[in-house]
Amino acid sequence: MSTPTDSHALSRSPGLNRRGFLALAGTATALAAGGAVWSAKPAHAAAAHPGLLHTAEDFARMTAQVQASKQPWLAGWEALTRSSHARATWAERPTAVVTRGGEGTNAGLLYTDVHAAYQNALVWRVSGNEDNARKARDILNGWSHTLTQINGNADRYLAVGIYGYQFANAVELVRDYDGFDLDAAASLLLSVFYPMNDRFLTEHNDAHIENYWANWDLCNMTSILSIGALLDRGDLVDQAVTYFTSGGGNGSIGRAVPFLHENGTLGQWQESGRDQPHSIMGIGLMGAFCETAWNQGIDLYGYDDSRFAKAAEYVAKYNLGYDVPYTSYSWRSGQGGGSWQTQAQISEAGRGEVRPVWAMIHGHYAGRRGMKMPYVTEMTKRNGAEAGGGQYGVASGGYDQLGFGTLTFRRPRPTAETDPPAKAAAESAESSADPAERTPEQAASASPSPSASPSPSPSASPSPSPSPSPSVSPSPVDGTPGPSPVPSPADPSAMAAAASDGDPDIPVAVPVGFGVASAGALLALVGKFRGWFER
Repeated sequence: MSTPTDSHALSRSPGLNRRGFLALAGTATALAAGGAVWSAKPAHAAAAHPGLLHTAEDFARMTAQVQASKQPWLAGWEALTRSSHARATWAERPTAVVTRGGEGTNAGLLYTDVHAAYQNALVWRVSGNEDNARKARDILNGWSHTLTQINGNADRYLAVGIYGYQFANAVELVRDYDGFDLDAAASLLLSVFYPMNDRFLTEHNDAHIENYWANWDLCNMTSILSIGALLDRGDLVDQAVTYFTSGGGNGSIGRAVPFLHENGTLGQWQESGRDQPHSIMGIGLMGAFCETAWNQGIDLYGYDDSRFAKAAEYVAKYNLGYDVPYTSYSWRSGQGGGSWQTQAQISEAGRGEVRPVWAMIHGHYAGRRGMKMPYVTEMTKRNGAEAGGGQYGVASGGYDQLGFGTLTFRRPRPTAETDPPAKAAAESAESSADPAERTPEQAASASPSPSASPSPSPSASPSPSPSPSPSVSPSPVDGTPGPSPVPSPADPSAMAAAASDGDPDIPVAVPVGFGVASAGALLALVGKFRGWFER
């Protein structure tokens, strides 16, 4: 049985106080439903840096686990240090005008350099290698002082969305490094990227608001959120969060996950009838959005009864080779009122493609919250240690995610001594051994779990948006050795604190003994004071 989403429309005025209302309303809803209230809370308030996809605590954990040669973190580190983009000898190529889509496409110059900056910065943060820090700084400074325009066909909005959030994440890692020009980076993001992000979510390239697939909205939403978090712009953070909860486009949670199946345990993804690579891409973008919001003190992972978790399970299950339910999906494309399009069945196109998106999602739901995520967990085991940009092909799709989630998002299981309830929850969510450490190439060749009766392939549906443009290949491997496979701890005390098997980032799921009357009273209280929270 499938159920359509409701509108989730919540009228809100901008302001940081709205976040408190979201959290309280979510708690009251959980109580009224008679469910458990999770003690998991975002670990950082707004303006904590680093605080986009990664935090200081995250880096202490990574360094500790790699220094101790613990798996699967060591395999994740080795995937990073194998990358040609992670080398301090990378030759950046900043240019004034970047084009994605149409004549003169050269977007590969930007996205390969952004990934090189991020990967070098990541190596430095984990190992303390100054050569990598200087390289990341120089790449970002070069682009911040050079880039003036991003253009092309409609794909230009994919460029400002995807590369905008990735650029902001790379900047966040070196924001305080000696010689880095944060002002220039901020100017670039606010003058070139953000206006186009905002324009797309407002105007959708003059097309019907349903015309563009979920990932178009999501990349621009994530760019706005990341820029806001990077620059302590609460107005931008609120803009992105409001769109997630109640926006009219396909990136909002109710439209991105329009149907629930199997008693509300699986959420059909908006692009499932299109193809699977774009569905996985969308899951990765929504994961990046939710993780960034979490580090800003906003729990969107749990929004609407963890609707995103249900979507991740749906896409993971189908791409593992299992059957999933599917409800015919219709939308309007083109200009004005749009013409109706329908996808009557799920698409097998690209089924089973390997992309580095699952470790982040597993790290939150199974790691922080101790939730059972059977299909996401199985996907992380099948794919092995995640690599990143440049290791999943040279076309633009190979750079849609920053990757390296095994290193950056995997959390140690708690020990019985430190946290018995969380240990039991984690072992229930993931009962088998750590995933086999495989390269992306080996993982891509692994056969998915067999389906009892695979769904027939549908005829190709017309895409409501232009096809991805050709990409520029990255710089060749320069033949120089990569960083040392085992870093020195940047902060021995922080490393020692994170080295224990117990992880303070993994909370305990605590059922609260509220009765129906108490829950109703709390809901009434929330309603009474809602206007105050929104001011």
